[in-house]
Amino acid sequence: MEKTIGTSLLLITPVRRGDHRGFFAETYNRMQYLDYGIDVEFVQDNHSVSIGTGTLRGLHFQSIPNAQAKLVRCGRGAIFDVAVDIRRGSPTYGSWEGYELSPENGLQLYIPVGFAHGFVTLQPNSEIVYKCSDYYVPETEGSIFWDDADIGIDWPLVDDPILSSKDAVSPMLKDFDSPFIYGENS
Repeated sequence: MEKTIGTSLLLITPVRRGDHRGFFAETYNRMQYLDYGIDVEFVQDNHSVSIGTGTLRGLHFQSIPNAQAKLVRCGRGAIFDVAVDIRRGSPTYGSWEGYELSPENGLQLYIPVGFAHGFVTLQPNSEIVYKCSDYYVPETEGSIFWDDADIGIDWPLVDDPILSSKDAVSPMLKDFDSPFIYGENS
């Protein structure tokens, strides 16, 4: 396990047991994750498939009272997964971390409440599987512009990304009034 962005994000490598047939890994074990400091009740699992390489989704979050922590992994293909600290008053506000997640490396990224999340696909037909600590509530969803220069994410893009119409017009961080306060609801 590796801690990042002020010890808020956690990069986790589940133990794999393999042989000539393949491998087995526990991708979530509540007791083990409590040892990592993740005391979150996950209530929803999501599965997303992005067909084209360069599909970019994000930077998304859900506001209070339906804010979500996420545990993200890639089940097929490969993604560059990103989290941005959007907690007002945080010493790392506006900072980002990004990691390649793939079935081969088996990495998972834990993203607590108070972070915007996004990813770009590095291979076609990439599958993203993630747990959420709250249910999807459309009225509380929000986003930050994926290519905000003030954040400066170094996306591994070869061409223009494939975006949703919503992600193409998300607000900039400087125009965003974050509902998250460092130390209070994160």
